[in-house]
Parts: sequence; C-alpha cells; structure tokens
Amino acid sequence: MGLLDNVKAKLGPAKGKVSDLAQRHEGKIHHGLDKAAQAVDKRTKGKYSDRIQSGTGRAKGAMERLTHKEDGAPNTGGTTPSGARGTTPPPTAGGTPPPEAPPPTS
Repeated sequence: MGLLDNVKAKLGPAKGKVSDLAQRHEGKIHHGLDKAAQAVDKRTKGKYSDRIQSGTGRAKGAMERLTHKEDGAPNTGGTTPSGARGTTPPPTAGGTPPPEAPPPTS
C-alpha cells in the first residue's frame, strides 16, 4: 500500500463527517462565500472582480460535489451543475450584469 492509499484510508471517515456538516449548513456556507467575495471585491475596488467571481463559483461547485456526492440523484436544486457554463455572464463590480451583445448579422 502506498502513502496516498494510507492517507485516503485514514481520511475516509472524516470525509463523511465533513459531507454531512456541509449538507446541513449548505446555505450558510454559500452565504459566507458570497459575503467574503463581496468584501474582497470592495477592498480591491473591483480590480479583480472576474477572478473573484470565478473563484467563488469554483468554491460553490466544490461544495455541490461534496454535499451531493452520496445522493446518487442528479442535481435538481435549480443551480447549474459543476463544470457547466451558463450563457449569462457574471455581474460586474457594480452588481448589475453587463449589457447583452446584439445578435450577429449574417
């Protein structure tokens, strides 16, 4: 057995506990992520808004995978599954979405 196998075997029970806690407090965790993202965006005056939104999205995706991994059912919570890209761009620093581009002319 390799080192990685030993680590996985020892952390297996902890993952179940973390998953259970994440399921029970999913709303609070998402709220905390949003609040932290807004605070950082405000402190940086919107300079890194795209990166902050991307990082927040990735963190939420990781949460989704952690909390719904053992369900066995597809994600029907109304959110986009992790890895999927929506067509709506993230909001800008001011909190409003950027204007949509006009349709292409042929």
